[in-house]
Amino acid sequence: MSLIAARLNRIKPSPSSMAGQRARELRAAGRDIVGLTSGEPDFDTPPNVCEAVVRAMAASKTKYTDVGGTPELKAAIAAKFRRDNGLDYGSGEIIVGTGGKQVIFNAFMCTLEAGDEVIVPAPYWVSYPDIALLADGKPVIVTCRPEDGFKLRPQDLERAITPRTRWLVLNAPNNPSGATYTRDELRGLADVLLRHPQVWVMSDDMYEHILYDGREFATIAQVEPALKERTLTINGVSKAYAMTGWRIGYGGAPAALVKAMTKLQSQSTSNPSSISQAAAQEALNGPQDFIAERTRIFQERRDKVVAELNRIPGVSCHLPEGAFYVYPSCAGVIGRKTPDGQVIGTDNEFVLYLLEAQNLALLQGEAYGASPFFRISFATSMERLDEGLRRLRLACEALG
Repeated sequence: MSLIAARLNRIKPSPSSMAGQRARELRAAGRDIVGLTSGEPDFDTPPNVCEAVVRAMAASKTKYTDVGGTPELKAAIAAKFRRDNGLDYGSGEIIVGTGGKQVIFNAFMCTLEAGDEVIVPAPYWVSYPDIALLADGKPVIVTCRPEDGFKLRPQDLERAITPRTRWLVLNAPNNPSGATYTRDELRGLADVLLRHPQVWVMSDDMYEHILYDGREFATIAQVEPALKERTLTINGVSKAYAMTGWRIGYGGAPAALVKAMTKLQSQSTSNPSSISQAAAQEALNGPQDFIAERTRIFQERRDKVVAELNRIPGVSCHLPEGAFYVYPSCAGVIGRKTPDGQVIGTDNEFVLYLLEAQNLALLQGEAYGASPFFRISFATSMERLDEGLRRLRLACEALG
């Protein structure tokens, strides 16, 4: 009899986490690896946030807190939702977790019964389907076409909904494609959802502030207030504030769902780190002007990376609207031969070839539910990106 529960067979390790770990292992073994896999800003956490943590520790704020977050942090989150999104959430409608991933996990575990369906537009962040599977749900993958900007169309959403549909996951700006939705595009999706009252919306807004070309952010509960009573709006401090390691995410939702999620969290991790909560409070309440400057730098990187990718034989890349990833097609290299005679048949094989031939670590599109593509994170220095693109070009030019 196996010690490991059968439910673990439904899921796989996070490909992005494993790719980062593999790159670190190869570097430790002496390989000159250029890793462009990590969704982690290369900027430092803002100084005012770090100073707030020192003050919190000096004030002995190192004890247990309320399971779902301190009252002070919840107040800061409520103020952020009002300021940025025009959404009003009370303290009982907000939960703070150890990263946005825990908020997603809590929600699915609290709401899914065996066979309940979760609509996940592809390409998708790697964890959505696996967390749904772990909660006995059934991911329903809806492919979003490159010619539609990798966005979910209302007619495709309508076709995917069944009586068993429990959730729609919306992630915009999207990881990995960078797609985002205008108010009119969200309006079209909202009109479909209004016809199906059994479907809740998980709006993952983690990249909210990283938008390009003057785009305006909107979230679905803001566009259609009637959906607020069946929407979980998720955000956090990891991306915009360069606070990935602090592990703070949060969600706003109807009180009944938040109460259930808090109950579950009380038996898993209990409260998030007390000092990380103090850091997040300062991040949300403190100066916000640096975000625009960092986004400008990301946009400069995006523009250069996309231009260079579109000059590489066999590769083509659309222009992402937000986040800090590009999601190029490698359709032009499928079927070609490596210098040692191996035929590249998939994006997974292409990414493995890049690692072996050029010590370049990228992520295969298969992990995000859409092939033949691959993901590059440009949340790193331009010097490192230039070297990665040089290696990518050499690898592609060597193909027969």
